[in-house]
Amino acid sequence: MSLKKYFPIFVLPTLAAFLIAFVIPFLLGVFLSFTEFTTILDAQWTGISNYIKAFSNDDFLNALWFTVKFTVVSVISINIIAFALANLLTKGLKGTNIFRTIFFMPNLIGGIVLGYIWQLIINGVLKFFGVTITYDPAYGFWGLVILLNWQLIGYMMVIYIAGLQNIPSDLQEAAKVDGANRWQTLKNVTLPLVMPSVTICTFLTLTNSFKLFDQNLALTAGAPSQQTAMLALDIYNTFYSKVGWEGVGQAKAVIFFLIVAVISFTQLILTRKREVEH
Repeated sequence: MSLKKYFPIFVLPTLAAFLIAFVIPFLLGVFLSFTEFTTILDAQWTGISNYIKAFSNDDFLNALWFTVKFTVVSVISINIIAFALANLLTKGLKGTNIFRTIFFMPNLIGGIVLGYIWQLIINGVLKFFGVTITYDPAYGFWGLVILLNWQLIGYMMVIYIAGLQNIPSDLQEAAKVDGANRWQTLKNVTLPLVMPSVTICTFLTLTNSFKLFDQNLALTAGAPSQQTAMLALDIYNTFYSKVGWEGVGQAKAVIFFLIVAVISFTQLILTRKREVEH
């Protein structure tokens, strides 16, 4: 009981930082999305006109569709490959720890650096065909998919390894005794018990894919003609490149937040329902 009186002392710094760095700026951003402004002090209320402009903007709609396609492909490919590698590296193979370290290392490199590295690599390949990554939107799309896969697979793999190592070995042995083959064991024993890791990895890849900015800016910068710009880059371009569109850029940011929040929470609810206790 004596510790309760010290609770405000310990929670106050964290609460103050959360309010100052997140809650207040977020609420202010929502307010500014309904105004026309160049600075906070000269904001003029305009109602929902910024949102109408946002949904009427072809660049925004293209960025939204591009981001959705990219996210679906990236989430599926990253998690499948990461799980396959994790499953392989928990079989007691020689050099497993070295492989884990090598696969995890790309996650330590910054997004801007990754973007420029992969731009050089991809352009080095495409030059034999007389084009660059900005020649066609498809090149930029698959370039971003490859880049994010290369960056996140090792990180997700480590999480899946932790989940696989937490599965009691006697359950898998019992499945073998019952005559289950590898696929049946994977489907009915391994996957249900590793669902907590699936939940985490799906959430991380989903949010990282939607919020991708640095890599997009460095790899294609939206070229050609903003056809490879993702939502975060489109919001940045709207806010800083179009005079008088600051309010529209803020409205796009609010829409972006709502989309990511709804999809992320829906994903968490759906995957958690499939988790089992052991």
